[in-house]
Amino acid sequence: MRILLTNDDGVNATGLKVLEKIARSFSDDVWIVAPAEEQSGAGHSLTLTQPVRLRKLGDRRYCVTGTPTDSVMMAIAHVMKDHRPDLILSGVNRGANLGEDVTYSGTVSAAMEGALAGIPSVALSQSYARQGMGDAVPFAASEAWAEEVLRPLLAAPVAPRTLININFPALAPDRVKGIRVTQQGLRDYGRLRIVERTDPRGYSYFWFGLGPMIETPGHSTDLEAIADGYVAVTPLHLDLTHAPSLPRLRELYG
Repeated sequence: MRILLTNDDGVNATGLKVLEKIARSFSDDVWIVAPAEEQSGAGHSLTLTQPVRLRKLGDRRYCVTGTPTDSVMMAIAHVMKDHRPDLILSGVNRGANLGEDVTYSGTVSAAMEGALAGIPSVALSQSYARQGMGDAVPFAASEAWAEEVLRPLLAAPVAPRTLININFPALAPDRVKGIRVTQQGLRDYGRLRIVERTDPRGYSYFWFGLGPMIETPGHSTDLEAIADGYVAVTPLHLDLTHAPSLPRLRELYG
């Protein structure tokens, strides 16, 4: 099995090293094509107004001066065009990608690009307990649990244009309660926090804070699963059509 690895934290990120170790438990045919620099929050963006450069760093290891989506496209259409990957793994991201995070996340968007190309794709993210941890974020939960979470997926059929979003809780491996299949959650956007501060020259600047999660019966969302101490496994699909609205809209337009 040929596996492509990518991420949005950059080719030198600790989480990518963790992901490579995980991938090699399944295959020796592992390739890396990842952004040269951190691209967190890049979403599903493409680089269209400047050239994208590709650099070979070693055997089956490349970096791209662009976004995670650029990296996957470069891998599929150029680097690996004669033998495309059988699986794409994106991550392990430093920080969770839960709820509406998936619309901003470069990690998830790289897996989306793989899904669009018809390749089974999985995004993996490691949550952490407090802000300001930087490179000290522990990946122990993802290292210990990733193989158990991924192995059943590798043998399962994949619906067209779908991907799997996996998040690991900020816990020691022996404190993780198990694996929970979830739906995508939603935070209370009405309670978004914007923190205003002043720089040394007297100008305002702002930090965005996340609102609290919306509680659901049975704690069925990815947000709640992580808060409850479980690994969250969430299937996502790329068809954004809201099917229940179609009949009403057809009526409106005759």
